[in-house]
Amino acid sequence: MRTTLTLEEDVAAALVRLQKVRKASLKVVVNEALRQGLGQMASPPPVQLAAPTRVVSLGRCLSSNIDNISEALAIAEGESFR
Repeated sequence: MRTTLTLEEDVAAALVRLQKVRKASLKVVVNEALRQGLGQMASPPPVQLAAPTRVVSLGRCLSSNIDNISEALAIAEGESFR
């Protein structure tokens, strides 16, 4: 199939570099890149295993009402926070 593509500068530069390294025609390099890219896009994303989360006791809450920011800061930093 014959078609016209407008490539962004970074993509075109990468293709030219590959073309020089592999000593292949632009057609061969573009087709190979498209095959690999389309193969990756068509395959399901790799499954990421959940990282284990350690449970840590932080002790009891020092404030009876943590909605009161001033009280929480006074407990955490002392009365000099103001």
